[in-house]
Amino acid sequence: MGSGDRDDIIALRDVHLQLESAAGPVNILRGIDLTVGGGERVSVVGPSGSGKSTMMMIIGGLERPSTGGAIVAGHDLMVLGEDALALFRRDHVGIVFQNFHLVPTMSALENVAIPLEFAGRDDAFDRAAEGLKAVGLGHRLTHYPGQLSGGEQQRVALARAFAAEPALVLADEPTGNLDGRTGGQIIDLMFGLSAERGATLLLITHDPALAERCDRQVQLLDGRIVDDGRASATVRAAG
Repeated sequence: MGSGDRDDIIALRDVHLQLESAAGPVNILRGIDLTVGGGERVSVVGPSGSGKSTMMMIIGGLERPSTGGAIVAGHDLMVLGEDALALFRRDHVGIVFQNFHLVPTMSALENVAIPLEFAGRDDAFDRAAEGLKAVGLGHRLTHYPGQLSGGEQQRVALARAFAAEPALVLADEPTGNLDGRTGGQIIDLMFGLSAERGATLLLITHDPALAERCDRQVQLLDGRIVDDGRASATVRAAG
């Protein structure tokens, strides 16, 4: 696994991302070093513009760093082409966004079955139905996103993220568009599914209480990690 430890599912080494703008180059990430072990639940916190979502996009193979190293689920993302990155995401990563990102013209069942069909699974629709039942939507299989509440849409997104039993689930403000009670239910489901299936969870959140529920908190500021949460996680484990 190159520079990452054998048990690490995420190993970022001195990751920089510089983008061009009309005013000149903009440094989004300024030397990110992050290691996450298999099965860990890690929250990522920091002010808007600190680089949280960009870092998550790099981990998910959706953005390529300017320089540095990125090994995720045993794959060196720096050497993979676009087709290989798509296969990497299909086979190893589930993603949950704040805005659900469901296909409006497809039923809940079809939305969850999409990644399984791409993976060539003959049982895609059976597994999708089981996934929806696991998030309490067994009675909503044929409903379209427009017929579902925000909480129900995010449950569909959760079922889709976990459908292929990924090693890593990335969640970017998954409760941002939900009320407190509904958001709490979504988080309980997400934590339960990740624990049940042994998936590593990386969660971006502005909610301090939610961040505290994770094994450790990673804090970003101005494109740098200012606290990787290792010390507090050790204290918590000792306690």
